[in-house]
Amino acid sequence: MFFDFFKKRKKTSATKAKERLQIILAHERAANKAPFLDDLRQDIIKVISKYVDIDPKTINVNLQKDNSMEVLEINIPIK
Repeated sequence: MFFDFFKKRKKTSATKAKERLQIILAHERAANKAPFLDDLRQDIIKVISKYVDIDPKTINVNLQKDNSMEVLEINIPIK
C-alpha cells in the first residue's frame, strides 16, 4: 500500500555486504600513503638540485588530509 513505502525495509545480506565493503575500501584508502609521493619526491630532488645545493636525504614530502581538503607539504632544507 501507500504507507508501506515509508516503512523501513530490512537490509538484505547483499546490502550489508556492500556497506561492509565500502567501509573496508574507505579504511584502506585512508591507510595507504599516496603512491605517487615517492616519484614526486625524486622529481623534486632532480629539479631543485639543478639550481640549489640540497641534501636529498633531508627532503620531506607529506600528504595530509584536513577535513575536506588534502594538503601537500614539501620541506626542503637548503645548505
